[in-house]
Amino acid sequence: MKENKYDNSVFFKKYSEMPRSKYGLSAAGEWEVLERVLPQLKDKSILDLGCGYGWHCKYAANKGASKIVGVDISTKMLELANLKNSAWNISYSCMAMEDIEFQEESFDIVFSSLAIHYIKDFDFLVRKIYKILKKGGSFIFSVEHPVFTAHGSQNWIFNEDGEINHFPVDNYYYEGKRETNFLGEVVTKYHRTLTTYLSVLLSNNFKIKNVVEPMPSEDLLNSVPGMKDELRRPMMLIISVEK
Repeated sequence: MKENKYDNSVFFKKYSEMPRSKYGLSAAGEWEVLERVLPQLKDKSILDLGCGYGWHCKYAANKGASKIVGVDISTKMLELANLKNSAWNISYSCMAMEDIEFQEESFDIVFSSLAIHYIKDFDFLVRKIYKILKKGGSFIFSVEHPVFTAHGSQNWIFNEDGEINHFPVDNYYYEGKRETNFLGEVVTKYHRTLTTYLSVLLSNNFKIKNVVEPMPSEDLLNSVPGMKDELRRPMMLIISVEK
C-alpha cells in the first residue's frame, strides 16, 4: 500500500495551515527559481505528478497550456484542487504517480513538485515518464535535497541555549527509506544521492538541462521569521531534463 498521510483528517488540517497551502506559489520558497527553469507552457500538454492543491496546474492554465492533467493519491487534496484551482483545460485524477498509465508520447511536459522523494523506485517512475513524453519534451521536478534527506530526522541540532548549532548529515551513501516527523506524523520518505538522481535520468536517455539548489527569495528572507536559517544548508533540489 502506497503511503497517503494526506487523507488523514488531523494531518491534512495541519497541512492546510501551512503558508504554501493557504497562499499558493507566492509562499513557496523555491518558486521564484523553479519558474525560471520551466519551458514555454503555451499550447503544451502537461502532466503534474503529486499535484496537491493544483497550484501549478492553475499556473499552467493561466499560461495558455492546452491540456493539464493533475495526479495525486489524496482525495482530500483533489477536493481542494477542484475548488481552488479548476479550469476548463485541467482534469484531476486520484492515483499514485507510480500507477500512471497514458499512451506513449502523450505529454509535452511532465512536472512534479516535492513529491518524488515519497517514491521508492525512482528508476521505475522515470522509465514511465520517458515513454509518455513526446520527443523533445521536458521533465521538471523538485525534491528534498539529498543533504536534507540523508540523516532522516530533518531537524536542526540545537545547543544548550536553544540556538541552532548545525544540521545533521549522516549515512549519505546509504540510500533508501527514512522516517521523519512531519506535522506530528511519522512520514516515510526515500533518500537518494545526487549521483543517483542524475545517473538514473541519464541512463534513461534524458538530457540534463538544469540542476539548481534554490535559495529563498529576498522577499521571503526579509519577511518570514527563521527563513535566513535556510541559507545554512540546502533543503531542495530542482532538476530539468529533456527527452
